[in-house]
Amino acid sequence: MKNFLSFLLLFPLLIWSQSDYSKAEKLFEAKKYDQARPIFESFLKENPSHLKTIEYLGDIAGHDKSWDKAIGYYQKLKQLKPSEADYYYKYGGVLGMKAKESNKFKALGMIGEVKESFEKAIELNPKHIEARWALVLIYIQLPGIVGGSETKAIKYSNELLKLSPVDGYLSRGQIEEHFKRYTAAEQQYKKAIAAGSTKIGRQMLDNLYKNKKIK
Repeated sequence: MKNFLSFLLLFPLLIWSQSDYSKAEKLFEAKKYDQARPIFESFLKENPSHLKTIEYLGDIAGHDKSWDKAIGYYQKLKQLKPSEADYYYKYGGVLGMKAKESNKFKALGMIGEVKESFEKAIELNPKHIEARWALVLIYIQLPGIVGGSETKAIKYSNELLKLSPVDGYLSRGQIEEHFKRYTAAEQQYKKAIAAGSTKIGRQMLDNLYKNKKIK
């Protein structure tokens, strides 16, 4: 009876907490991050190992370009659940953004961990498309002297092609465009459109025509 009475006293609080959390999730979905953040932060104080809340806060910090905060949240997620590929992918993403905004010397010291994070995501989830995309872009944007490699970029693009023809063609188009092989890039984007990427494929193709003046 005592336990039952305690539950009845606690029940309104549980309902309020769930309602409040649901509100925060709706705010997040509506991209009202400033309003969602304090609710998630308050919930996390009471539930410090709640994975979804930590992920929400990491995503919000990333959106706000608070790279160190986002890194901290995703680092915690990796520790709590090291088998989740997306945590490594998101960690690598914000670490890469921090590297991009850092001085060259500091950035070079971070690139290895960025690559390893995306590679780990693929190891944990062999079908992880976003991590492969990230590696394609890293390998074409980095100078060869610091780890850039067209060969490796093509490797991951070929893997994308097997998983998703659209992503394979689009990523190969990005490689061709980066190295100024514009006709080859055009062909890849057209293949992506034919494979079903009507919006993104056409956008990339239009940008190619506009910026490189291909007729």
